[in-house]
Amino acid sequence: MSATGLKLAVIAGEVSGDLLGADLVTSLRPLVKGDLSLIGVGGEGLEAEGLTSLFDYSELSIMGISQVLARLPKLILRIRQTANAIIAAKPDILVIIDSPDFTHRVARRVRTALPDLPIVNYVCPSVWAWKSERAVKMLPYVDHVLAVLPFEPEVMQRLGGPQTTYVGHRLAMDANVLAVRQRQTEKRAASMIPAATCLLLPGSRGSEISRLLPAFGETAEELHSRYPNMRFLLPTVPRQEKLVREITASWPVKPEITVGSAAKWKAFAEADAAVAASGTVILELALAGIPVVSTYKADWIIRLMHKRIKIWTAAIPNLVADYALVPEYLNEAIRAGALSRWIERLTANTPERQAMLAGYSTVWQRMTTERPPGETAARIVLDVLNAKKPGHF
Repeated sequence: MSATGLKLAVIAGEVSGDLLGADLVTSLRPLVKGDLSLIGVGGEGLEAEGLTSLFDYSELSIMGISQVLARLPKLILRIRQTANAIIAAKPDILVIIDSPDFTHRVARRVRTALPDLPIVNYVCPSVWAWKSERAVKMLPYVDHVLAVLPFEPEVMQRLGGPQTTYVGHRLAMDANVLAVRQRQTEKRAASMIPAATCLLLPGSRGSEISRLLPAFGETAEELHSRYPNMRFLLPTVPRQEKLVREITASWPVKPEITVGSAAKWKAFAEADAAVAASGTVILELALAGIPVVSTYKADWIIRLMHKRIKIWTAAIPNLVADYALVPEYLNEAIRAGALSRWIERLTANTPERQAMLAGYSTVWQRMTTERPPGETAARIVLDVLNAKKPGHF
C-alpha cells in the first residue's frame, strides 16, 4: 500500500511508547509516497523521526493514582493543549500510544471536534486487569486497537471493545533481548553457573525504588551470608543514579551499580536470576531467559481500590503462559527470607529453575510473530485510514 503524503498525529507519554511510535513511523515511511509529517507529543525516538514535541513528555511519566491526582491540574492543561494543537493541525490520522490517562482524554476531545478523523490506539489498555467497562467506552473514539500481548484481541472481543489486532511485542525482536537470550542459552548448554550472579532491579521511578530497594538490600545481605561469593548487579537509569547510591550507601553488602542502557544489557547477560519490580522488565527477563521473582508495593490509593482489580496476576509472562510461572510478592509479603530462598533455587540447576525456563519457552512461542510489530502496525494504520476516508490517498 502506498500513499501520497501523510500528516500523522502521534501521542506517546512513556519511553516505551516513544520507542513504539518511532518504530511505527520508521515502518510507515516506505509505504508513504511523499512527505510524512508529525505533530504531537513524544520523546527522543519520535523527535529523531522529525517530531517537535508540544512539551516535555516526561511530565506524563506518572505511576499510581495518587501521582495522577497530585498532578491533575497540570495534566488537564496538557490534555487541552495537545487536543487543541491536533485539532488545529487537522492531521490525516491520530495514533495514541499507551498512557491512557492522558492519551484517551485527548482522543475524546479530538474526536468531538474532528468526527471523521481516524484514531488508532497502539497498546491495549489493561481492561483485562481492571475497569473492564473501558473496552466498550472506547468505541466512540477508537477505530482500531494494536495489541502488544497475544491474549488481548480475544479479551477485547469478549468485552465488546473496538477491533483489536495482535501486532507483536517489540521486546520479542529487540536486538539486546536476543543477544542476552543467546548468551543465556550458551551458559545453560555449558552448565555454567560457577558463582551465581543476581540482578537487583527496583524499577526506574523514584517512588518504586524508594519502596522496594530497602527490601532488596536485606535480601542481598541474607544471600551473602549463605553464599559469600554471590555477585549483585544493580543497573539503573541516569536520572535515578543519585537516589540508588543514597539508598545503598549504608548496605553491608555492596551491589555493583551501573548506569545506562549498555550497562544494563551487560548485566543481564551476566545474570543467573533476578529480583525485580513488577512491570515490563519482568517480560524482558522472561524473553531473555533469566529467572525472576517479581515484587510490587502499591501506593495507598491502589491498596484501597484493590477489590476493583480483577486480574489474578500482575506478571505479564504469567498471563501469556496462563499459569503461575513467575513468583510474585506484594506489599508486606515482600520479605528477604522469601526472596532469598527463591534466588537460591533459581541460581542453581534445580527443578524450580528448569520449570521457569520451560515456561519461558512457551511465552516466547506465543509472543513471536513472522513480521516485525512496527511493519504490521504501519499497514493497519494505513488500512484504517483508507477505510475511514476512502479515496483519501
